[in-house]
Amino acid sequence: MKSKHIVCPQFLSAIAVVLLGCFFATQNLAAQTSPAPTKGPGKIVVRPQFGGQIGLYDIDASGDEGVFAEQKTLKNGDTLSAVETFSQTTGEIVKVIRKGITQFDDDVVLGVVGNSTAIVLHEHATNSGVVRTYNLISPLTANEYTGVWQPPDFDSKDIFLGVSRNQGFTNAAFFFLDNIYPGATNFAFSEDVAKNSFGKQYAMTDRDFEPFLEPAFAYDVNTNTGVLANDGGCEICVPKIGMVNLATGKFSHFTGVGKGAVLAIAVDSDDGIAATTTSFDGNIEFYDLKARTGFAQPLPGATGEPQAGFDVEYDAIHKLFLVFQGDGPGEHTFIQVYDPKGNLVDSIDFGPFNRYGGYIALHPSDRSGFIGEGAVLRSFTY
Repeated sequence: MKSKHIVCPQFLSAIAVVLLGCFFATQNLAAQTSPAPTKGPGKIVVRPQFGGQIGLYDIDASGDEGVFAEQKTLKNGDTLSAVETFSQTTGEIVKVIRKGITQFDDDVVLGVVGNSTAIVLHEHATNSGVVRTYNLISPLTANEYTGVWQPPDFDSKDIFLGVSRNQGFTNAAFFFLDNIYPGATNFAFSEDVAKNSFGKQYAMTDRDFEPFLEPAFAYDVNTNTGVLANDGGCEICVPKIGMVNLATGKFSHFTGVGKGAVLAIAVDSDDGIAATTTSFDGNIEFYDLKARTGFAQPLPGATGEPQAGFDVEYDAIHKLFLVFQGDGPGEHTFIQVYDPKGNLVDSIDFGPFNRYGGYIALHPSDRSGFIGEGAVLRSFTY
């Protein structure tokens, strides 16, 4: 006869507590020892549908799709131009939104603004000039033109120079050249993207930010201020930083640091910090926009223009500036990562691949993005 073993319910509860504690301890240990996500070039490669070159591009920072313009010169001298959307997850082309084969047409992706609103410029050359039409894809997942972007008083003499890179915010800002000789002017304005409501256009009258100098342009969304940087047309001069209030038009500027043409600019609106790169010295500069002060330092391995940074973008979630350096240490291509205080916190090495492209299209929530690499876009993580 087998003996009966009676287990007290309180004893079972004690065992359960111990086992449960061991389970959570094991889980916590696994979490602590699990490897960090891999940083560097990703496996996703985007190739244009027709085998041409990728022009300007952007991605939806809160979604899965991206958009680019493709150009290809055909044997008969015509140009194939197309606008295509793609999946950030697979790299596959989702939709060819427009395709044309002429000698007179071109497409330019201005960027993605607001919440998943892409603006695409179509240019058509005629005997009397260029006709420019700005098309909207909103949201980007519509994969077709959903309307026309038409700021007040715009015409074909207005030439795109820059757009703010601050997706997720209601407002975006734009920088254009009104190319009417002899009264050409650079001007800036803001837009409430969701309401399709445009602010007043403010002309830049300061001679250091005059037409045809093409200042680098960014946007402080918290103060509604367009931030410009330019060398005044002097390749070895110290740049100047301009600020225009896009609600009132009030303009001011101060002398910056570094030397040479300003290749790129980005703004950390929460901290009032701007980062720029300059060509002559291969520097990166950091500015306190409220105090109007700044400091400069060379990018890693930089001794001059060959190692300069061609783009700067800001990740507002992780508070990081990312700089595209086409020719970094060891003649490799890098994305250099800085915090707002100017500390180098990471270097993403892409190896000795070709150095085309350079715009850093960010998807900050998962610390990923795409950069141009010749006839393709390549993913990366940071």
